[in-house]
Amino acid sequence: MFETVTTLLDWLGVVVFAVTGALVASRKEMDIVGFALLGTATGIGGGTLRDVLLDQPVFWIREPAYLVACVLVSGIVFFTAHIPHSRYKMLLWLDAIGMALFAVSGAERAALAGANGIVAVAMGVVTATFGGIIRDLLGGEIPVILRREIYVTAALVGAATYEASTALGASRELGTVAGFTLALLIRAAALQRGWSLPRYRSRPGAQDE
Repeated sequence: MFETVTTLLDWLGVVVFAVTGALVASRKEMDIVGFALLGTATGIGGGTLRDVLLDQPVFWIREPAYLVACVLVSGIVFFTAHIPHSRYKMLLWLDAIGMALFAVSGAERAALAGANGIVAVAMGVVTATFGGIIRDLLGGEIPVILRREIYVTAALVGAATYEASTALGASRELGTVAGFTLALLIRAAALQRGWSLPRYRSRPGAQDE
């Protein structure tokens, strides 16, 4: 049962992130091949790095349907990207949903592979953020993790909540819902209210005597 839920989360995350990649391609006025490239790289990027680091079979090689879905979704966006009033706002909110989905499913996949709690949380963060980094770099955008609003922290909280919940004996379903909800709420609040962590401020160093 729970394996089915985790697979569903993976699929939702891949599709949502593929849409965000294709939306960036639309902002850059790319051709349909560019849409497919950005959509696919974004959709599978984080999970690919996770599986490589965990020395597991890469998920889209094991199940090529993920690749096909990314290409199909990107093609649909190519013909419909003009419909939303603000593609950038839609991009940010879909990215927040994808991040929250992957933060939880990445941690769960790592736990299933036998990783300890700390590694599982780290893999949740990697899965949630790496696809977006690839998307932004290929699209010539400032990577979302370098922007002011809280992003990586939201993924970290989501993955850690899932791992802590299951470690304390909560059901995996409850941990999934709690982790996803917290990650999404933190990111949503950051977007709405401009939340950010304190930043380093340059200041003069100590004077040599």
